[in-house]
Amino acid sequence: MKLPAFPDSPYRIEFSFYPLIERLEKVAAQSDGAEAIEARELLAEIAKHPELRNGIEQMEQITDNAPLIHRLLKDIFPTALTFNEIKAVCLPYIELIFNHTERFKKILNAAGPDFTFAIRDFDQHQSYITSCCLILNELYGTKFDFSRPLFYDIPNAEGIIKHYRILYNADFLEIVPNGEPPLLTPEEIDNLLDNYHDLKLWKSKFPKESYTLKGFAIMNLVDATVENAVSILKGKLLNPAKYSSLKNDLETIFRSIFNVNSIRVGFTSYLNEENKFTPAAFTHRIQSYMLSENISCKCDEMLMPSSFETLIVKEQYLAVSDGVALSKQYPESKLLKHFVKQKIKSFILAPIVKNGVLLGVLEVVSLEKRALHSVNANKLGIVMPYITDTIDRAITEYHNQIQAVIQNEYTTIHPSVQWKFRHEAKKFIQNRQMGNEYVLKEIVFEEVHPLYGQIDIRGSSDVRNYSVQKDIHNQLNILIPLMQKFNLSNDEALLEDMRDLGEFAQILTDFSLPVRTDKEEHIHHLIETRINPMLRRAQQEGHELAGEIEGYFDQLDKELGEFFHYRRQYDASVSIINQKLTLLLDEKQKDAQAIFPHYYERFKTDGVEHNLYIGASIMPTKRFQDEYVRKLRLWQLQTLCEMEYKHHKIKPMLPYPLEVTTLILAFNSTLSIRFRMDEKHFDVDGTYNARFAMVKKRIDKAHIAGTQERIVDVGKITIVYANEADEAEYLQYIATMQAKNILGKTIEHLEVEELPGVIGLKALRVDIIHPQARAV
Repeated sequence: MKLPAFPDSPYRIEFSFYPLIERLEKVAAQSDGAEAIEARELLAEIAKHPELRNGIEQMEQITDNAPLIHRLLKDIFPTALTFNEIKAVCLPYIELIFNHTERFKKILNAAGPDFTFAIRDFDQHQSYITSCCLILNELYGTKFDFSRPLFYDIPNAEGIIKHYRILYNADFLEIVPNGEPPLLTPEEIDNLLDNYHDLKLWKSKFPKESYTLKGFAIMNLVDATVENAVSILKGKLLNPAKYSSLKNDLETIFRSIFNVNSIRVGFTSYLNEENKFTPAAFTHRIQSYMLSENISCKCDEMLMPSSFETLIVKEQYLAVSDGVALSKQYPESKLLKHFVKQKIKSFILAPIVKNGVLLGVLEVVSLEKRALHSVNANKLGIVMPYITDTIDRAITEYHNQIQAVIQNEYTTIHPSVQWKFRHEAKKFIQNRQMGNEYVLKEIVFEEVHPLYGQIDIRGSSDVRNYSVQKDIHNQLNILIPLMQKFNLSNDEALLEDMRDLGEFAQILTDFSLPVRTDKEEHIHHLIETRINPMLRRAQQEGHELAGEIEGYFDQLDKELGEFFHYRRQYDASVSIINQKLTLLLDEKQKDAQAIFPHYYERFKTDGVEHNLYIGASIMPTKRFQDEYVRKLRLWQLQTLCEMEYKHHKIKPMLPYPLEVTTLILAFNSTLSIRFRMDEKHFDVDGTYNARFAMVKKRIDKAHIAGTQERIVDVGKITIVYANEADEAEYLQYIATMQAKNILGKTIEHLEVEELPGVIGLKALRVDIIHPQARAV
C-alpha cells in the first residue's frame, strides 16, 4: 500500500531517514570506539534496505523494517522516556504516524479503533498556504509569522475529549525545489500577504509538487486540556462591566498572539437598523479607532464598497498590511485617512457575530507596516469565540442594567400590580391582531389601605443655602484681590461691579445672617456674565496675570474646585443618607411583601418617602384580611426605627452631620389609586382621596397647635392620625416596641395646627432609643 500523500500541496514527498544515516556515517568513520563499531553494524543492516536512505514509498517498507527503524531512532526516542513523552515519527499535515512511544500507544488504545487523526479547524486551504509560507521563509528569506496552535481532540476511555497541542520538529526535513525555483519580487510577496483567501494566486506562485519535502519529522503532543480551560476562563474574564484593565489585558493577549509589541485593540459597535458604526455603549474603557472623536458614522460613508462587502455583508476579516500605501491608492477612503492620521500603518478588522447578528467590529491595529496582514489575521480564530461571547454578554448585561435602572429609579409598575398591566396589554394585542380598535383602559385599584412614611433631612434648605454661601464667600476671597490687580480706573461699569462684590462679601462674613435671594442671584449673574468673561479674555490675550486667572478658573470645577467644596459635601451627605436608607427600606420590603402582596413605591428627595397600598384588588387571587393592614403598620413602625438607627450610625462619617426626622401618616379609610398614563405613575383617585395626598405634602412642616414648634423632632418618631381608633391601635404598637426597649417610655400627645382644608389632626410623638443606649 502506498504512503498517504498530500491531497493538494506544493510538495512532492520523499520520506526517508537520510539525515540520520548521514550522521551514522560520520560516527562510523571514527577509527575505534564502541559507538563507531555500533554505527558500522547498523549501517551494514541499513545497506540491505536502500529505501530507508532513498525514500520509502510503501507502508510495508515501514512495517517490515520497524525494528531497524526503531534502532535508528533510539537516540531521539530514548527508552527511559517512552512512558512520559507523547511522540511519534510523522510527516506534517498527513496521517502518516508511526514509532509511537508507549504513552502515545496507550492514548490511542483508549481512543478506540474508530478514532482517526484530524487537526482541529485546519482545512486544506490552510495546509496549502502554510506549506507555501514555509517555502518563503526557507528559500526567500521572509519571516512570515504564520504559526498558530494546532490541536488533536482525542477521546479517552471514558469518552471525555482530551485536547493535545501538536509540536513538530522539522530538523530532519529539507525543502528542495524541483527545477529552477521562480523568482518572486518583493511586490509579489507583499501581494500574497494581503490575499490569504486567494488560493488561486498562491497556487500560481507555488504550483502543485513544485518542491520536494525530503526526510521525516518528529511529532510531540502536549496535553493542553487545562490550557483550553484557561483560555475559556480568560474569555469569561474579559468583562467590560467589571474590569478596569480590560483594554490592557486584551492588548497583552494580542501582542503575545501576533508577536507584535505595537498592537492596540479597539472595538466599535454596529447598529443594524441604522447601518451605522457607533462607540460601544457598554464600556468607555475600549476606544474606537475607526470613529473620529467617538462620533457615530454611517457604514457606507466610512467604508469603500469592497470593504463594506467583506466586513459587513460577508462578515469576514478585513486586513490591510500597509495602510499608508493603500490610502494613497484610495484617497477617498474615510477609514484609511482616519487610520493614517492616528499613525496606524497595518490593521485587522474582525466582525463580531453572535447567532447571525453582527454586534460590532474588533479592531486590532499596529503602528508598524506589515505587522498585521491577511495571513496572520487567521490567528484571531483561536480567541474570537471568547471575544464574541464576552461582547455578547457585556451587551446583554448593559441592557439589563438599563432595565434595572428604569425599574428601580423611574418605573412605578411594581411587580405586585404587573398582572393587571399584562392583562390589559394582552387584550390590546388580541384586538389588534383581529383588526379591532381597542383603547387601553386605565388601571385602577379600588378600596386599598394607604400607608405613608418618611425620613426627612432636618433643615435641608438652610444647610444647602449655608453651603452655597460659604462657597461663594471662598470664591469672592480669591476673585476680589485678583480683580484689584487690574487697572479698572477707566471702566465705571466694572468699578460698580467691584463695589457690589465687596458689599456682598461683607454680608457673607457673618453666616448667621440671612442673605436675600435676589441679591445672591444678582452676584451670580454678575460673575457669570461680566467678571468671568473679562478674565477669560485677559487669559487668552496672555495677560501677566494669566497664571493666577488659570488658578481661579481651576477652582470653578464643580467636581474638583474649592469654590464648590461645601456644596459637594452637602450633596454627598444627602446622597449617602438616601442611598443607605433606601437600601435598607428595599431590603425590609421583602418581609412586608411576605405579609401580603401590596403596591410599594419610594422616592428620594431630601430624605426618603414611601407609599404602601394594600387591599384585595391588588392581589385578587389571595384572600385579604384586615389583620394584614395591622401587621403592615407594625412593620412600617419598626422599619422606620431601623432606618433611624442606620442614620445614627452613619452620621459621624458624613461630610455634613445632617439630622433627620421621622414621620408616619395614619389614614383610616380606604381609597382608590389610578395609573396616570400621561405621568406614568400611580396617584390617588377622586376628590375625597386627594385630601390624603394634600396632607402628605404639608404634614412634615406642620406645627404643634398654638406654637412655633414642628410636630416632627430629631430622635423621635411622629405618628399623625385623625380618629381615636387609629390612636388606640398605634398605642398598642408603641407599647409592644417599648417592651423591646426600641421606643422611649414618654409618649407625647399633640394637637396639629389647622392645615388648609384639613382640621382635627392629632399626633403621637415618642423617642427612638438607639441600640447603644439600650445596651447601657
